[in-house]
Amino acid sequence: MENCECNCNETVPMPRIGDKAPSFTAVTTQGEIKFPEQYAGSWVILFSHPADFTPVCTSEFMTFASLEGKFAKANCKLVGLSVDGLFSHIAWLRTIREKIEYRGMKDVEVKFPLIEDITMSVAKKYGMIQPGESSTKAVRAVFFIDPKGIIRAMVYYPLSTGRNFDELYRALIAMQTADAFSCATPADWRPGDPVIVPPPGSCGLAKDRMADRSEGIVCHDWFFCTKAISAETINDKLLKK
Repeated sequence: MENCECNCNETVPMPRIGDKAPSFTAVTTQGEIKFPEQYAGSWVILFSHPADFTPVCTSEFMTFASLEGKFAKANCKLVGLSVDGLFSHIAWLRTIREKIEYRGMKDVEVKFPLIEDITMSVAKKYGMIQPGESSTKAVRAVFFIDPKGIIRAMVYYPLSTGRNFDELYRALIAMQTADAFSCATPADWRPGDPVIVPPPGSCGLAKDRMADRSEGIVCHDWFFCTKAISAETINDKLLKK
């Protein structure tokens, strides 16, 4: 009894942006996985949902499954998690495929792994259990993990709010663009919009850049300069053919 109380009350620090993604081995609907090691070289979105056989989660899984090919072209794999058991997962995904039609989506087969986490061990490692919201269900957490296994972004939603999948994809492409072109992306950025050029390290360089237009840089002031990169250039660099 003492061991159970100790484990249940154990406090695990939440991972942060820039941390190595916590490692685990888990049983999934696609077999056992070793995470994030077996995904080295790819981006991964690891996301949690509160429970199988719930309507908001069903709408999300149908949407993720329908967009899996789009994420795959951006070198990003999907991995889901809830604290339900494997047989519950299998029955729920079968029900989605055979019975559910939503927003024109039907006969949807979820092919990416859905982790069984009845002990909540993975959910606790990733801070997906938030007692103020629920101590028995995972909130809607989203972790973006890069090809080196580093957490690059996190988004948390309450149980009642479904995720915005346009934003999840936009954020992924924005981070990949920042890496590939050594830039930053402004508010509401989408491919084809100007990117932000990092500020120079000295006043002399700032003055030089303010006067230099050879690279298509537009400076609003020394600290705020943008540069056009076409959507075609970004797509050619980032997306698989």
